[in-house]
Parts: sequence; structure tokens; C-alpha cells
Amino acid sequence: MAEFAVVEPGSVVEVLDLLARYGEEAKLVAGGTWVTLVLRQGLLWPSLLVSLRRVPELAGIAVDEAGNLRLGAMARLRSVETSPLVRERLPVVAETCREVANVRVRHQATIGGNLCDADYASDPPALLAALDARVVAVSQRGRREISARDFIVGHYQTVLEPDELVTEVIVPPLPPEAGAVYLKYRTRSHEDRPCVGVAAVVVPDSDGRLAGVEVVVGAVAERPQRLPEVLDAVVGRALDDATIAEIAERYAAGIEPLSDLRGSAWYRTEVIRVFVERALRIARERAR
Repeated sequence: MAEFAVVEPGSVVEVLDLLARYGEEAKLVAGGTWVTLVLRQGLLWPSLLVSLRRVPELAGIAVDEAGNLRLGAMARLRSVETSPLVRERLPVVAETCREVANVRVRHQATIGGNLCDADYASDPPALLAALDARVVAVSQRGRREISARDFIVGHYQTVLEPDELVTEVIVPPLPPEAGAVYLKYRTRSHEDRPCVGVAAVVVPDSDGRLAGVEVVVGAVAERPQRLPEVLDAVVGRALDDATIAEIAERYAAGIEPLSDLRGSAWYRTEVIRVFVERALRIARERAR
């Protein structure tokens, strides 16, 4: 393992100063569940590890005046999973965090670290994209909000600049009538990472037709997959079994999945069809 220095700044200001000075030579450590693995495998060679565990302002869970759920980047997945506030406002977020790995990992891993790792076989990114969440990134140059749908651009790659720090994730409220779900399919009983993950959101109008629908498929490509042309085509229609089957078929046909130990591309295509349909049915049942 390569030699490197480790520092533990006590504020966001100190973190940003280190990132401005060291740039790509510095690596941020949130929970450390991913960084530890890649360091052991020799896939990462930083000069400086910057631990965020002593930056308390990054760990909050709150709701703002607009009803947005604000998850600090250092909020542990277990904290999000068990938060009464999250369970009340957006229970699907708590449900999805509960699907990540195991309790020991969730006590260590953070929501910001999970996103920044940009691991294709991760659970929260698909749901956050479906919920149209925003990622807040800051640097000494200023602050910006990035759509969760645009945040991950490739395998272990995000749109973050080397001097930027993610401080929080902002998740807007769903309409009261909406139904949402995240489903995860594992191909091996001992495996905690998904072969396919599907997040679905259904928003009916007063006549029971689709005012809005979201479907995002994770773990099948280098980034979460969303097909807006498919979703736009069904708005205004009844969310009956035929519409659900059409969405599922078009998602299966429109995504080019990868092959790995969890499943071949052909197999993933079949699972996408089944799980998009299943997720939409559950979201329909949860919708009012």
C-alpha cells in the first residue's frame, strides 16, 4: 500500500483550503468503506487523505421551510434509515438505505460518500435520481447544486471538480398522492450488491391518470439509467397494466446493460423488464 498523510480538519473551511492546495493529490474520506477497499487493491494513490469525521456541520438530517429533506453528506446510511424525520417525510429514502449492504456497513457508510464513490452497483443513486434530488457542492470558488441525475457520469466518475466538497443532498417532497418504491434484485444469496435496482415514482391526477412518472434503473450500466422519452410518452394516460407493461418493455429494449459476475447483459435485460413492471405496480398501489 502506498504511503500517504492523513489529516482531520474540523470545519468545511479547512477542508476547502486543503482541496484548493492539493487538488487531485487529496482524497476525501467520509465513511471509508470504499476508500479502504481501493487503497488495499492499489487502485488509489493519494498523497493526502482528508478525513471528514470531525466536521460536524456535514452530518445533519433536517427539513427546510420548503419541505425539502436535507441530508448532510456525512449522515450515516443507518441514521437515514432509522430517522423518524425521514420515515415520516420520505419513507422510501429510509427503505432504500436499509437495502444497502448490512447493518455494520450502514453504520459506517455515508449518503455523500455513497454518491461520490459513483459505484454502478449501489442502491441510493437510482432512487435519488428518481426523486429529482440535488447534490450541493462547494469550493473556494463558490457553491452549486447538481441534479442527482447528472452527478454520476461513468464508472467511479462524477462531475465534481478536484477542489469541490459535497456538503448535502437535497431531496424535494413528493406530492401527497404519489407512490414510490425501490426494488433490488440479487442473483446470489450471499451478495449484498444488486444485479438490478429499480426506483419508481407514480403521481396520479384527480382523474386517476398519470400526472407524472419516474423510473430509474441502477446497477446495469456505468450510471443510473433513465429514459425520459419513454416517461414523457405515457403522461396523461391511465396507469393500467397495459401502460405498465409498455414502460417495462421499452426500458428493457432501451437500456444496454453490462455483463459481470452478477449477470450477463441478456439476463439483465430480462430482469429489467420484470422489475420495472413490478416496481410500477407497487408504486401504483402506494399512490393515493
